[in-house]
Amino acid sequence: MSARIHADHAATTRPAPEVVEAMQPWLAERFGNASSVHARGEAARDAIGSARLEVARLVGAQSEEIVFTATGSEANNLALRGALRATTGRNRLVTTTIEHASVLGPARALEAEGFALTLVPVRANGAVDPDELEAALGPDVALVSVMAVNNETGVIQPLEEIGPLVQECGALFHVDAMQAPGKIAIAVDGWQADLLSIAAHKFHGPLGAAALFVRRRTRLEPQIRGGQHERGLRAGTENVPAIVGMGVAARRAREALAGGEPGRVAELGERLLASLLAGVSHTRLNGDLNRRVGSIVNVCFAGVDGEAVLHELDHAGIEVSTGSACSSAEPGPSHVLLAMGLDPEDAHASVRFSLGEETTEEEVARIGEVTPPVVERLRALAGPGMERAV
Repeated sequence: MSARIHADHAATTRPAPEVVEAMQPWLAERFGNASSVHARGEAARDAIGSARLEVARLVGAQSEEIVFTATGSEANNLALRGALRATTGRNRLVTTTIEHASVLGPARALEAEGFALTLVPVRANGAVDPDELEAALGPDVALVSVMAVNNETGVIQPLEEIGPLVQECGALFHVDAMQAPGKIAIAVDGWQADLLSIAAHKFHGPLGAAALFVRRRTRLEPQIRGGQHERGLRAGTENVPAIVGMGVAARRAREALAGGEPGRVAELGERLLASLLAGVSHTRLNGDLNRRVGSIVNVCFAGVDGEAVLHELDHAGIEVSTGSACSSAEPGPSHVLLAMGLDPEDAHASVRFSLGEETTEEEVARIGEVTPPVVERLRALAGPGMERAV
């Protein structure tokens, strides 16, 4: 059996060898609690400090502005819940209809608690219209949250236009940047972000480590209490091995971006898209052709069930998804694609291919070879007329 092809890098990535190597000592002989005052604890604190510096460099921040969390979802919850509950005189949250569940979930929970919530729609290309977002702003807005790169379509949001609008309004600006590291440059100052979230496993780091950039003098209410860890914003003994791994992954992502690696992967993505459009009739790209990270290719295969395509490709050794991994257990079509105006049938017929630094030309060719007959076979089983034009 040939090796499996991982075309689901937007869900998670393999920890890089140097990441695993750096973590190993902290899983065994170098165990230590960073809050302890003896030498073993001091070594753990130093290791966390080094990782904090690398994460800060990745996003263009200062070390003291980085707060480690366990997951990206936790970082997003700390940003939204922490900011809304710490703000006085303003009680409204503004976000978009295409955000990840870890933003929309706490947003709706805050609304249930009595905070006001405004969801800004997106255009058919999957991008937020800055004018529509500006129209939603007002003196009662405490926080605006907009993702950098959509996890399902790869569409890059116009943060450089949105940031100044939020600042002028006097609100805080949070960016969910989970899909950005190693793909596009992250600039908290250029985006005028006050809060920004990333997770290590999205850029060849380990599961169990994430971070929230918190600009100096930004007030947050802690969501996990019981200690003064992480500037008092996140109680709990730090996961030293995972944080060390995240630091190495952050350095790798910054170096990969400087070395042009995202361009190579994006080129493979464009090659895959061209292959799918040419090889599978009645197929279209979901999202903006020009303003997206090329490594994410989300296509609608009209007339088929995307889940069926996923399972057939999985059987053939190709790992893809039909949307966010965190929403895979939820019934119904992708909320992102519905927000872009797709009808439920076309949203159900969509599949996300996401490539990474391990993806090879041979793997892309294999996906392009295997996918067309899979789709056509499923269409034949569904009956005539199911492959309506898109």
